[in-house]
Amino acid sequence: MKATRDSFGEELALLGEKDKRIVVLDADLSKSTKSEKFAKKFPDRFFEMGIAEANMISTAAGLGMSGKVAFACSFGCFLTGRYDQIRMSVAYNRANVKLIGTHAGIAIGEDGHSQMGLEDVGLLRALPEFSIYQPADDQETRAIIRYVTNDPQPCYIRLTRQKLPTLYKDAFEFKPGLWSVLSKGSKVALIGTGGLVHSLAEANAKMGSKFTVVNAASLKPIDTKLLTELSANYEWIVTAEDHYTIGGLGSAVAEFIAELPANQRKARLHRIGVETFGESGSPEEIYRHYKLDGEGMAERLKKAIAA
Repeated sequence: MKATRDSFGEELALLGEKDKRIVVLDADLSKSTKSEKFAKKFPDRFFEMGIAEANMISTAAGLGMSGKVAFACSFGCFLTGRYDQIRMSVAYNRANVKLIGTHAGIAIGEDGHSQMGLEDVGLLRALPEFSIYQPADDQETRAIIRYVTNDPQPCYIRLTRQKLPTLYKDAFEFKPGLWSVLSKGSKVALIGTGGLVHSLAEANAKMGSKFTVVNAASLKPIDTKLLTELSANYEWIVTAEDHYTIGGLGSAVAEFIAELPANQRKARLHRIGVETFGESGSPEEIYRHYKLDGEGMAERLKKAIAA
């Protein structure tokens, strides 16, 4: 069990030893985002910008356009709260900036709604030539960090505060736009991202392990080949995300399926996500309250696919 923010901090510190282009910026949250691991090893390549996210993002853009690989870190909600700087300084300039948004979703727990990134994917998915990734475990996080270090395209990586179970035991190469089928079933395809991949897997086990479970770590681009196959051959596609139902994974899937030829649109779509403002509580209590834990997800699925 490990939070993906911890995996990020560890892997970035390792990559910093080999790649001198890497610079890291943080906005007074390096202990929480785990960028402090890089800061301790390479203080000359770490920039503490204070509580000034807009300045941090613009500075990262300048560094990214000057030959550096710039990682700009903060809570996801604080980064996307400075959308104008992301839109103009990073995305429009195609700057080599990797935005690291930790504390994604309601599962951050006790900090409450003001700290929860719940609309971040929806905002950033609208930007052209801008990638979005959300790993579901330790090895996947490390693979994504290795990949983006060598990809000059700007991107957003969405990380968890809560610890997540292991999905992949060994290191592997990450490929954008390619989703991972964790278990194969029939009739219903369950597509999750981040922490909710594990909730879907648990729900599937409670329901007899008869459905297909997919880990969608690449939120932009999405896996259009797999989605086309699922849409044409399954009765239901269910998406699940610790994000508002509007704008995230579910919306991306809906948009793609809606434009498929009629003979490839067999599956009905059901989207599971957050539909209200977040509340405060332990991660376990919060997921249970919103029915995003395994038990709650199984209850949701039984109602959805019976409709």
